[in-house]
Amino acid sequence: MEFNFSSRMSLMNGTATREIFKLLSRPEIISFAGGLPASECLLTEKLARFAAEALSGADAKRALQYGTTEGFADLRRELINYLDAAGIGNQTPENVLVVSGGQQGIDLVLKSFIDKGDSVLVENPTYLAFLQILNSYEGIARGVDATDDGLDLDDLEKKIRLYGPKILYCVPTFSNPTGKTYSAANRRGLIEICARHGVIILEDDPYGRLRFKGEHIPPLKSFDASDTVVYVSSFSKIMSPGLRVAVAAGPKEIIRKMAIGKQGTDLHTSNLSQLITLKYLQSGELAADIQKSLPIYKLRKDAMMSAIDRYMPEEFIHTDPDGGLFVWGRFNAPLNVKELLPEAVEQNAVYISGGVFYADPALGRSAIRLNYSNESPERIERGIAALGNLFKKKIAEAKRNG
Repeated sequence: MEFNFSSRMSLMNGTATREIFKLLSRPEIISFAGGLPASECLLTEKLARFAAEALSGADAKRALQYGTTEGFADLRRELINYLDAAGIGNQTPENVLVVSGGQQGIDLVLKSFIDKGDSVLVENPTYLAFLQILNSYEGIARGVDATDDGLDLDDLEKKIRLYGPKILYCVPTFSNPTGKTYSAANRRGLIEICARHGVIILEDDPYGRLRFKGEHIPPLKSFDASDTVVYVSSFSKIMSPGLRVAVAAGPKEIIRKMAIGKQGTDLHTSNLSQLITLKYLQSGELAADIQKSLPIYKLRKDAMMSAIDRYMPEEFIHTDPDGGLFVWGRFNAPLNVKELLPEAVEQNAVYISGGVFYADPALGRSAIRLNYSNESPERIERGIAALGNLFKKKIAEAKRNG
């Protein structure tokens, strides 16, 4: 039987990371592809205790019954404190929405604003799942050039004048995929430009608290005096991705529209997940647990930097992030890294090819994203050594063939 799927589905493909996850049942595969937090940092015993508390006593019925779309009122109050600790003050319950993971926050913003053919600005390169979600709403991604400091502000203003976008999407702290962080001056500049042109900024901040080097830079939202920024922050990387809990904060008119959109998607975020998150935040243990996790991530990032220096070809130019989960690199050589991925799998190592992170995939032909958070230092060294040998071989072949 032939199925008459919607035209919308023709615009959507499984993300590259989801497809590669299918390989991970093979223990010999060393994955630099996903964005999984370190298994050692998952708070299994602690969260089991909070889950048991949520399913007992007065909370049990709340955990198992329907809830409000906006999220539990007491959780939203705790989230206001959480935002304040990050530098985002002056929030009220009307400015805050509990969402089912950061990606739902992204989806609801796009659902609220984007019609077919609308332009959205993104950093070149940007988060691959954002591009997939935008495709589902038939919006058009327009890439903005970037520097080590953040977005190229001249190019940002040029693209705003050229395309008239509704939204700028960015991951300004430990960006996915590059691992770079925008400077405070760059953040102020892009807010000023977007506010002047009436462009909403969607700030995605899943990694901002995972800093193991350098000086903390507050979120874009903390510089936002004109209600230009909608801020989305997930607990997936600092608590548990399986709980699917995140927070969106922004102008109350936008939050209200997002809540209406959420009603038609999942009605409300899991009450049990909300209660576990609430109890964890009330315990006051989050900051200390994050501090315990940082040496683990730094050790693995340092292991990847060391292995890259030892094994990757000299043509590989890469970032050296101060936090987050990713390293981004590009070969100054005629390599098509997407075509090489099957051969990398044969060497038991996988990465994400760079094309999926661009509005124009051709721009990422020779780039790769490497994740260091969920492999041991020993496996990181072994996997980078395997990739380095493969890439050196292919570069040498390309030079021989002219």
